[in-house]
Amino acid sequence: MTSSPQPPAEPTDPTGHTGHADHAHAGPGHSHGHSHSHGPAAPVSKHLRKVIAAVLIPFATAVFIGMVVLWPGGAPAHERSGVGFDRQTQQGKVVSLARVDCKSVNASQVPTTGDTSTPEGREAQAAQTGECKKATIEVGTGPDKGRTFIEIVQPGAPRQLKDGQEVVVAYAPDAPRDLQYSVIDVNRKFPMALLAGIFAVAVVLVGRMRGLFALIALVVSFGVLTLFILPAILQGSNPLVVAVVGASAIMLIALYMCHGLTARTSVAVLGTLVSLLLIGLLGSLFIGWAFLSGNTDDNTGLIHGLYPNIDMSGLLLAGVIIGSLGVLDDVTVTQTSAVWELHQADPAMGPRGLYRAGIRIGRDHIASVVNTLVLAYAGAALPLLLLFSIANSSMGSVANSELVAEEIVRTLVGSIGLVASVPVTTALAALVVSADRPGSPATGAAPGPARGGRGRRRKR
Repeated sequence: MTSSPQPPAEPTDPTGHTGHADHAHAGPGHSHGHSHSHGPAAPVSKHLRKVIAAVLIPFATAVFIGMVVLWPGGAPAHERSGVGFDRQTQQGKVVSLARVDCKSVNASQVPTTGDTSTPEGREAQAAQTGECKKATIEVGTGPDKGRTFIEIVQPGAPRQLKDGQEVVVAYAPDAPRDLQYSVIDVNRKFPMALLAGIFAVAVVLVGRMRGLFALIALVVSFGVLTLFILPAILQGSNPLVVAVVGASAIMLIALYMCHGLTARTSVAVLGTLVSLLLIGLLGSLFIGWAFLSGNTDDNTGLIHGLYPNIDMSGLLLAGVIIGSLGVLDDVTVTQTSAVWELHQADPAMGPRGLYRAGIRIGRDHIASVVNTLVLAYAGAALPLLLLFSIANSSMGSVANSELVAEEIVRTLVGSIGLVASVPVTTALAALVVSADRPGSPATGAAPGPARGGRGRRRKR
């Protein structure tokens, strides 16, 4: 039985290695040459690689210099306010749990008004007449390790405790001794670590070495975020500059580590860079035009109170840039790979034909990615949208509120950058991959033995 002819893609590899040579030692059933070359092909000439390097090396150098100049050396110290996340915490454990009458332990600090038509009246009445839980908590870490305290859990509390449960307790050293410790959360470290382990195993099992490198790139990205971006912003550096430098570093590390140091990856980097610049410009314009302060909830208010010199609107813009980076990587890498594969399937296709074919693929990608981005933001803001629905607020008033307007600007600016990344990356990839033509001695000599190999298989 004859083997099917294969597209003449491999002779365009500048290294001169082809998958056909392996067929000389393979059995008759091994008819697919591409099974021997799993890595991304780089069918570009040495001159084009030099041009790409001339653009990316200065950019990478500028990113490195920017990180050195802006490197914070750790988050600045401050006196803890004891509010929200800015308080001392220790680990604890529920050692005993007893059911008691709420009235006997004076659980309700709100006197009953008798008016059960208000939420306060109903809560006060339930707290005085219901059955509460009296939990004894043992502190497991810190200077007071082994100390116990009592925590009263009301029946309507959203967080109920169980005997033996691990908890997180807040420590207020300036409070009276009986009030220094209180339960603020449960300990979720084990299920979170288990889920992360399952995720890592799944990625490595399916992605193999690519998956392993992706996990390493993910760890490095979080390292850049926690060791550089966040402390640099806290030390007073411009959030936009820090975000651009940090996002660029994450982009370079993640893309080259996951996809290799190739011309294909370099084109994806260039497309991502152009799209990030567009997102930064549009975000800066519309955040200022819409008068978005970036200070819309308790957490941002606490940050502004602790570090009043931080530009909160700049912090909002930094979040838009970093949040868009992950989806941008996916779009640009996919578009570049699509153009490369189209060129390998038909090396005679010119840049215009490659662009038209690639943009048809990109249109499907745009539709799915933009919908995904909008739904991701809507899902994160679902409780807020539910509150507006309960209040019977009109769509206009909801969209005009700063809390929702921030998410709208974040979503639309990021989506515009994603949409723009498709034609930009597709055009760059089509120009680069079609600028190289076979004809050098190295590539011209390769097809000969390959055709001979196919001819010998036909005689069999």
